[in-house]
Amino acid sequence: MRDPIIAAVAFDGISPFHLSVPCLVFGADRTKLGLPRFDFRVCAMEEGPIHTDAGLSIVVPHGLSALDEADIVIIPSWKDLGDPLAAPFKEALQRAHRRGALIVGLCLGTFAIAGAGLLAGRKATTHWAYTDRLQALHPDLAIDADVLYVDDGDIITSAGVAAGLDCCLHIVRARYGAEAALRLARHVVLSPHRQGGQAQFIERPVAPTPNADRFTRALDKVRATLGETHSLDSVADMAGLTRRTFTRRFQNSIGTSFGDWLADQRVALAQRLLEQTDKSMDMVAFEAGFGSATSLRQHFAARLKTSPMRYRREFSKSAQNAGAFIGA
Repeated sequence: MRDPIIAAVAFDGISPFHLSVPCLVFGADRTKLGLPRFDFRVCAMEEGPIHTDAGLSIVVPHGLSALDEADIVIIPSWKDLGDPLAAPFKEALQRAHRRGALIVGLCLGTFAIAGAGLLAGRKATTHWAYTDRLQALHPDLAIDADVLYVDDGDIITSAGVAAGLDCCLHIVRARYGAEAALRLARHVVLSPHRQGGQAQFIERPVAPTPNADRFTRALDKVRATLGETHSLDSVADMAGLTRRTFTRRFQNSIGTSFGDWLADQRVALAQRLLEQTDKSMDMVAFEAGFGSATSLRQHFAARLKTSPMRYRREFSKSAQNAGAFIGA
């Protein structure tokens, strides 16, 4: 079966930093690390060299026809936010979407997807500093200004550059499993898992103090013992903080609530157990801290839109060894 085709759209005036995001995640051959192989193509609307905003010029090997074959189309950024899209590009995006390609807008790339009419009445995000402008240009969008990325099925949009990396890792995780995303994150030295609902920017912790050290150690202890019971009060006590102070510090430091973070950590552990072991659903649920297979199924349905059994069929070692490709 062919490698999945991923087309990243470049344009005159693009930031090479933004373009580098999909290149970093999908552009290198890392099959020796056990990672999937991608047929990665950078394409452009204009013929000839592309001039970047950093004074560099890039020779782009593909035109818009690459979008007609792509399984995933990524728009790393955008310019001239209020201008209508060029007709050939708009039509190429619409064709790709109609035939089932995943459309991804990183940072200001959301503006291009909205300009193609693909986000009408749907949820989306973009860089927090541009959400008001996006809303003004496209009042029918349901914009979430706070999150890292929004996965709305066949269209995914993200916040700024770092969130674009999180978004691309999310795509790898959704299609190839948590272990593949973890190996990729380790190789390129990225944070392995930030959920899309996490805040775009968070208040930086103050300089290290004894309490700050206890706070970090408490979270490390929770990660190491996810199968045990962890209440907000017990973890706050472990951190040497009151419940109220711990809650405020956690939100400022992590960008989400303790309950959501704990559930995300447990789902991630369950994913790895389903991929790497043959343990029963009850045992996976117990070791991941869900208590029952029913609770495990509920969390998988809410966060991953699938069941643990289906996830295992798609991402287990046996499925990987058989070379199964999880399509769009």
